[in-house]
Amino acid sequence: MNQLLARSLMRRLISGSTCNRCISSLSSSLAVVFREVSSESVVMMSGQRLRFSGQWWRMMSSTSEQPTKNSTKSTAVRKEDEKLTGDSVEKMEGKDDVAVSSYWGVSRPQITKEDGSVWPWNCFMPWETYQADLSIDLSKHHVPKTLLDKVAYWTVKLLRIPTDIFFKRKYGCRAMMLETVAGVPGMVGGMLLHLRSLRKFEQSGGWIKALLEEAENERMHLMTMVELVQPKWYERLLVLVVQGVFFNFYFVLYLLSPKLAHRVVGYLEEEAIHSYTLYLNDIDRGEIENVPAPSIAIDYWRLPKNATLKDVITVIRADEAHHRDVNHFASDIHYQGKKLQEAAAPIGYH
Repeated sequence: MNQLLARSLMRRLISGSTCNRCISSLSSSLAVVFREVSSESVVMMSGQRLRFSGQWWRMMSSTSEQPTKNSTKSTAVRKEDEKLTGDSVEKMEGKDDVAVSSYWGVSRPQITKEDGSVWPWNCFMPWETYQADLSIDLSKHHVPKTLLDKVAYWTVKLLRIPTDIFFKRKYGCRAMMLETVAGVPGMVGGMLLHLRSLRKFEQSGGWIKALLEEAENERMHLMTMVELVQPKWYERLLVLVVQGVFFNFYFVLYLLSPKLAHRVVGYLEEEAIHSYTLYLNDIDRGEIENVPAPSIAIDYWRLPKNATLKDVITVIRADEAHHRDVNHFASDIHYQGKKLQEAAAPIGYH
């Protein structure tokens, strides 16, 4: 029917009817069309429901009408609809927020300890914890024989001199500084082996993971020491300088001679064992208070709940002894003219 009315209107316009007759026909036709539109039509636009009815046409007409009982009621209904619409949008927006937060599905499931309590750490998971092997031989030492071995040995000995002058017997601060440096070689070595594996299309023999494990373990040493010793501003500044210099030094050294780089780290770990032994001696003599172990150390090394600072330093020293063995072993592989991937990496060697 609407199409017939539209065609009739077009014929009148084409036939040259007078302007008044055209306007009259247009008005009558539009009135019929709007009367046929349902007074409760619903349009969805941008997730909001916009209602309109035949009464809106009277509101848009040029002739003003006095408000009647029906029109007042219609206005109240519209206001109520708008209110409901706003509430609906707010609920939808709330649902959208929830959907966005869980859309990618990367939220971590709830993890609990063996006693049922919630796991408090995000930096490591329960399956990454372990009990340190305290039976390792701490007295092992690689005697420098070749020229590169002697270069590595005396380089480390020279680096110890300014450390002794600066920190003296402040073993907590010394350990904190030592760990900021000790976490660099594993990351640099693992990164360069990773890039080599990509370039050469070859396996790493597990050495990428082994070296990155070492770097992560050294970082956990640092996170533990920070709980025990709060660094001062000048110590933080020193960390920035030392880390920047040592990272670039070790990066270039590893590119030029991996066997020398691993030997340097092996001797650094020997010095770390010596420093932690002096630390334990001062604790035994009562010169350093044997405070309770921080909770992060108890969970990471699976220590008893009543563990103390002495227990923490003991397990850290054992870790350093394992890192000593791994790096001297890696250097020996290179000295034999082989590649690291030709020997199985000691993954999980703690």
